[in-house]
Parts: sequence; structure tokens; C-alpha cells
Amino acid sequence: MRDFTSDLRELRQRLEEAFSYLRIDQARARLSELEVEVSRPDLWDDQELAKRVNAEYANVKGDVDEYNSLAAEVDDLEVLHELAREVDDASQESDIDSGISRVGSRLGVLEMRSLFTGEHDEVDAIVQINAKDGGVDAQDWTEILLRMYTRWAERRGFNVQVDEISPATEAGIMSAEITITGRYAYGLMTSERGTHRLVRISPFDNQGRRHTSFATVQVWPVMDAPDVEINEADIRMEVFRASGAGGQHVNKTSSAVRLIHEPTGAVASSQEERSQLQNREKALTRLKAMVAAKIEEEHQAEKDRIAGKSALVGWGSQIRSYVLQPYQMVKDLRTEVESGNVAAVLDGDLDSFMEGFLRWRRSQSEQSQ
Repeated sequence: MRDFTSDLRELRQRLEEAFSYLRIDQARARLSELEVEVSRPDLWDDQELAKRVNAEYANVKGDVDEYNSLAAEVDDLEVLHELAREVDDASQESDIDSGISRVGSRLGVLEMRSLFTGEHDEVDAIVQINAKDGGVDAQDWTEILLRMYTRWAERRGFNVQVDEISPATEAGIMSAEITITGRYAYGLMTSERGTHRLVRISPFDNQGRRHTSFATVQVWPVMDAPDVEINEADIRMEVFRASGAGGQHVNKTSSAVRLIHEPTGAVASSQEERSQLQNREKALTRLKAMVAAKIEEEHQAEKDRIAGKSALVGWGSQIRSYVLQPYQMVKDLRTEVESGNVAAVLDGDLDSFMEGFLRWRRSQSEQSQ
């Protein structure tokens, strides 16, 4: 009978670590509170509150149930192993071995959670993509990035809401703003904040020359009623016609709203509501989230400066290169994670880059402490 003691000991240790980073004690206490909340007969009188409470309940219950299931399976494997060893029953080896592999894989999925160390990592994300240097190629590149993030979100079961798309005159788009809704959307999308560089034979060059183009991606957390005051005099409002994918008009009135915060340059849009007033309220909430996040970043940067810490790469820095000619390669310049399957990456296969960034971010933070 094979001895699985060391394998089971490792599983037990990983389970104890999961107890810590999932904060199971606090989760169990919060679950009890949420069970009372979701059973309230008047909860749906406030639909926005009800949605938030039910989403939190589903997340917390999911964590607790998954931990309890894993703990029970590890207990069963340890008992089965002990009994099989006592009677030298080699027929149990296959079941124990497959059980260890199964639990290990599930723990591997959970261990990604330990990489989400940011205060807002668990919330939804506002994502803005803007064409930069490269003319029409950059505008086309911006539209490719929009599709890439939409496909990535769909793969994860996240919802993507288009807040605004500004079409370019010849091809592609000038900019886009989307909201990605799903647990850890912001934490995952922080890996994309920065400048993305594309090298390819331009489809818009009659001479078939190689062009380099750039687009920037900025990401903010979606926060409920951020505690930040914005002077109305600092806000410039623009209105435009709401449109769907492909420029198809949703309505024929200028109900969509774009708000620009002059002091910071932050821009927030909304077009999903029918009235201009409702869209302005939604855009203002997004704008406050952007300004609040910027204030937090500035405070953290100042604390790091005083402490002598080096800041992580900022959103304006080049973070990743996508090369289609003369060879095929996508490479993250921070983490050295790379892929030769450019088509798959542009189709939303971004998980390895995102996990690499989260691990790099944690290592950078640990080194600067």
C-alpha cells in the first residue's frame, strides 16, 4: 500500500491557508447576517439594495460551501488512507490518488483568491480604451482591444455593458467605455491598465508596410455612492444619441450623457437609461468612483514616496506588446509572461497574463515592504 501521508499533509496545509485568505470565520458570521437579510419580506422594496444583498449572499455562501466541501473531502481522504494503511489494502490507492488530485485542482482555483489584495479587487470594473499614436491603425487596434476584453469577460461568465463608443471616421473606434460586472472583475482588469502596443503589417497601408500603433486602457472600480464631493462647476456635460453595437441607434434623442471632470480629466458616460436625467445620475456615480480612486492612488503614491518605496507601473506606461510581424508573440513587459498564440490572446485568452500580473504585483509589494 502506497504511503500518501506527505500528499495529504500538503493538502491539509493548503486547506488551512484557504481558511485564512477566504476569511472563513468572518464569512460564516456574515452569512448568518445575510440569511436574515435575504429572507426579509420588504427587501425588494429597494431593488438596488436587494440586488447587492443577494449578490453578496451568493458570493459568501459560495465561499463557505466550497471550503466546507473541500474540508469534508480532505477529512474523508485522511480516514480512507489511514484505514487502508492499517490493513495494507492496495485496492484503495487509485481512489485516494484521484481524490488528492481532484482536491488539489479545486484548491488551485481557490488559491487565485489569495492574490487579490487590493481594497476594491472584488468589485465590478469600469474600463476605458483610447486610441493613441498610430492614426487609423491605432483606432482599429482600439476596437480589437474592445473585442478582446468583451470575449474575455464572456468566457468568465461576466456581463459587459457598453457605456459609450466613439466611432472613428475611417475604421475602428476612437474610444470606448464599458462596465464589466462579475466578482473580481476590477482585480483582474487592473492587469490591463496601461499602454498596449501592436506591431503588424497595416491593412490600411497600400504598400504593405509594418506599422506600430498604441492604445491605452484605464480601469476604475465601481463603487456605490463614493464618499467624495465634486464641484458641479468642475463638471462639463456633453449629450449624444445612445447607440448599440455597430452604431445601431437605440433612440433618436440625445439621451446619452458624457461627464468630464475638468481638474482630473476623468470622463464617465452612460447611455443605458431612457432619460437624460437618469443617464446623468449614473454617469455622475461613475465619475465619483473615478475621482475617488484617483484620490486613493495619489494618497498611496505619496505614502510610498515618503516610505521610499518604488511605485508599481502606472497606467500610462507601456505594459504589453502584441507582435504579428515579423513573428507572432504577445509579451507582458512587467511579468515576462508571453504567448505565441496571438489569435487566442486577441480572442480573450488573457488568464495567464492576469494571473502573472497578480503574482508580480504581490512580489513587488513584498519587496517594497
